[in-house]
Amino acid sequence: MHQYWFWIGSFPVRAYSTIFAAAFLLGLGAALYFAKADGKPDLVPHLWNLAPALLIGGLVGARFWQVFFFDWAYYRANPAEIPAIWHGGLSIQGGVVGAALVAIWYIRKHRIDFWSFADVVAPALLLGQSIGRDANLMNGDAFGDPTHGDFGLLYPPGTLARQTFGDQPLWPAEVWEGQADVILFALLLILKQRRWPKGTLFLYYLVSYNLVRFFLEMLRGDSPRFLFHWDAAQWTSAPLVVLGVILLIWRFRADRVH
Repeated sequence: MHQYWFWIGSFPVRAYSTIFAAAFLLGLGAALYFAKADGKPDLVPHLWNLAPALLIGGLVGARFWQVFFFDWAYYRANPAEIPAIWHGGLSIQGGVVGAALVAIWYIRKHRIDFWSFADVVAPALLLGQSIGRDANLMNGDAFGDPTHGDFGLLYPPGTLARQTFGDQPLWPAEVWEGQADVILFALLLILKQRRWPKGTLFLYYLVSYNLVRFFLEMLRGDSPRFLFHWDAAQWTSAPLVVLGVILLIWRFRADRVH
């Protein structure tokens, strides 16, 4: 775990920001590939045009979620830290919401089929998220609770995890989530081998990722807890799973009618 790759003079080249950038670029590359592989080459120029806006919308949404839903008590006491995304603190769920709002605006403007577009970007989201968790690991954020045993991740001095729990080994919550995303990505590729109603692949992502995220959050040690001892990610995941299941039923019934 290294927060910095190297320094250029006094400027640090941070592992968090470089891996995050790689996650976005590789996710974009996957979306471009699947647009062509799925016989939807008309979406390729739209993906290129939309990419900068998706990045900005994702960053704004990810930071908004982190600041106001995940750790408002800290940021209220330290307002100067709110724009400091290079210190870590970007919510995947908030990023997806922010990017989705931008995408919906663009799709409506250019009259693109929403579900067809969503199915193309679903595998890209899982791939990008799995790589993004490596950024959290290197930065020492999104960490787990103490394992209270002689196993777990021991973060180096200077990381938020070490400042929070000291020398205690922690559950590898972010590592397991990244690995789970890879498994969900592989299962999605298997699902793509047959025809499904439009939107199925995206809704599979929405339900499966948030279901996994809900349970892995039980191991997290970096977020305040609320009702039912759930943190903000669980309170985001639960309604998204329910919404995803409802939309899946609707898409299958609509496809049966046609």
